[in-house]
Amino acid sequence: MKAEKIVKSSQEQAVAAWINYLNQVRLDRLVKALSKQNINLATAMETIENAFRTIKDEIVFRNRGGDKGMHGFIAEIAECGIGNARQQILGKASIYTWINDNGPDDLIRGAEAIQQKFVQSGGHLSLRAVAEHMHHYPEYLAEGYKYQIPKDHYEKIMVYLEMPAEVANKLPTSTGEFSLRQWKEVHAFFKDNNIGPSKLEPSILEYGEVQQGTIGTTFDKEKDHLREVDQEQRDLAYQESKPTFAEGVKATAISAVIEGATTFVMAVYHKRKEGKKIKDFDQADWLEITGESGKGTFKGGIRGASIYLLTNFTATPAAVASAITTAAFGVAEQAHLLRSGTINEAQFIENAEMLCLDASVSALSSFAGQVLIPVPVLGAVIGNAIGTMLYQIAKDSLSTKEKAIIEKYLKDISDFDDKLAEDYQQYVEQLNQCFAEYMELLTVASNPEVEKALDGSVALAKYMGVPTGEILDSYDKITSYFLD
Repeated sequence: MKAEKIVKSSQEQAVAAWINYLNQVRLDRLVKALSKQNINLATAMETIENAFRTIKDEIVFRNRGGDKGMHGFIAEIAECGIGNARQQILGKASIYTWINDNGPDDLIRGAEAIQQKFVQSGGHLSLRAVAEHMHHYPEYLAEGYKYQIPKDHYEKIMVYLEMPAEVANKLPTSTGEFSLRQWKEVHAFFKDNNIGPSKLEPSILEYGEVQQGTIGTTFDKEKDHLREVDQEQRDLAYQESKPTFAEGVKATAISAVIEGATTFVMAVYHKRKEGKKIKDFDQADWLEITGESGKGTFKGGIRGASIYLLTNFTATPAAVASAITTAAFGVAEQAHLLRSGTINEAQFIENAEMLCLDASVSALSSFAGQVLIPVPVLGAVIGNAIGTMLYQIAKDSLSTKEKAIIEKYLKDISDFDDKLAEDYQQYVEQLNQCFAEYMELLTVASNPEVEKALDGSVALAKYMGVPTGEILDSYDKITSYFLD
C-alpha cells in the first residue's frame, strides 16, 4: 500500500471537489433565483388582477365619478396596481397605497403623498386642475408632496418649457397638437404659482389609457410588459450563474498553489526518508525540491483550468475531470519514456492501462464518498482515501487463482454479451420480415378496386389472427352484419 499515492490522489480529488463546490454554489443560486422569480411573477400578476377587479366592482359597477369623473378613480387604482406590480416583478415590496377618502391625497408612495389630476377638458394639460387643488390646499407643496398628471400631458409640458419664445410664436394660435396658447399657459402656470417642474411628475399611464373602455387593454399590455421584465430577470440570473474567466483564474491559481505545496511536502518527506535532516539539506537538495515543487505547481495550474473547463463546458463530473487530467499526465510521462527507449510498447500499454484504472478508481471513490458524506470537499476526500486504499490492498494481495476467477468472469460476461447481440439481430430481422408482410397486406387492403380491397382486407384479418368465422369475406356476411 502506497501512502504517498493515496495522499496525492486525495489532494487531486480535493481540488476537484472544491471546484465542483464553486460550480454548485452558482447553480444553487440560479435555482433559487428562478424559484423566487416564479413567485415574483405570480404575485405581480395577482396584483394586476386585483386592481382590475377593484376598478370593475368599486368604480365601473357603481358608476363612481360619473361619465366625466370615473377615469380619475380608474387612474388612481391603476397607478397603484401597476406601480406595485412593477416592484413585485423585481422581488421588491409594494410601495403604493390607494387612499380612497376624497381628501387632499390620492396615493401614498412610500412616505410620499401624491395628488393625481387627470383632466383633458379645455386642453389645459391638467394644470388648471392642479392650480385649483393648490388654491384649496396651499400648504400641500410646502409639506413636500407632489402632483401627478398623465404621462402624455407631462411630456408635452416639458416640450413647452424647453421651447424658446421665438419658436413658440410660430405655432398656431390655439389649434393643432402644439399651440401658442398652450405654451403661454404652461409658462404662466409655473410663474404665477412660483413653483418648479419638479413639483409635477408623470403618471405611469397616459390619459387615454385610463378610460372605462381602454383600461382592460391597458392592463393586458402591462401583463405583457411584466412577462418581458420577468424574462429579463431570468436571463440575468442565468448570466450570473455562468462560469466566468475570473473564477476560472481563481480555480487555476488555487489548484496550482495546493498541488505545488503538496509536492513540496512530499519532496521534503522523501529526503527525510533517506536519512537526511532538514538542517542538513544542501543546495542540490533544495534545487531538487524546488524543481519538483515547480513541476507540481505547473501541473496543479493545468489541473485547475482543465477541471474548471470540463465541468462547466462539458457534461463531465469534477471527480472524472480530475481523473482524466491525472491519467493524461501519467500517459504523457509514459509516452516520454517510450520515446526515450526506457520502456517498450508492451510496457507502455500496460502502464497506461494501470494509470487509467487507478484514476478511475479514484474518481469513483470520490464520487461515492461525496454522495455518502454530503459535506463539500470532505466527502470526496474521505471517499477517495478509503476507496484508493482498498483498491491498493486488493491490487497488491489478490492471488493468481482469484485473478483467474475474475478473468473467467469477465470472459463469461463478454461471451454472454456476444450472444445477446446475436439474438437481438435475429429479432430485428424477424421484425423487419413481419413488418414487410404486414405492409404488403395493408397495401392490397387499400386497393381502390373494391374486390381486390376486400380480398386484401380478408387476408390482413387472417394475418392479424382474427377468427375465420368473424371475418366478413362475402357479400351475404357483409349485408347481414350491417342490415340485420
